Amino acid sequence: MTTYNMIINLFWSVVNLVPISIFCYSYLSLKLFLIFLITGFLSVFLPKSFFDSIQLGKTSSFYKSIGVNFINQFAQNGEIINKLVKRRYPNYKMVSGNRRSISRLVSQTYMFEKFHFMMFLFFMFVTVYAIIEHYWRWALIVFITNVIYNVYPNLLQQYLRLRLRRYE
Repeated sequence: MTTYNMIINLFWSVVNLVPISIFCYSYLSLKLFLIFLITGFLSVFLPKSFFDSIQLGKTSSFYKSIGVNFINQFAQNGEIINKLVKRRYPNYKMVSGNRRSISRLVSQTYMFEKFHFMMFLFFMFVTVYAIIEHYWRWALIVFITNVIYNVYPNLLQQYLRLRLRRYE
């Protein structure tokens, strides 16, 4: 299972991190890069309550209406990965049904959301810089990759937490 997740993570990371890496290397000073990176990194120290407060939807239907189910097909531990795992290990279950298993998965959603929120901030700072410097194409590219690589994964974590909390 971890191999499948590593492959999907590598794919999404390459597709979305290569453009911003090229931009940062080509147009951003090391000082500004570090400021953006450190400022984004500080967000990992935000409490779970912060992430609960920025949760966009209160129902799973909201997340479905904005396409989170579609994104879940192509995500780590998503539908495609789970189908591949179940084909190889027919008795595999992501959630065993006990509270400890569910609690572990809820904690994992916070960890993933913190990572993607940190990256969201970094991408956003770079996008704003690109706009200020009139690098319009780069601003658009970094903005789009931010939505794909960070916004939707965070919405997915919120959606998963909402679904898991029913069983806690």
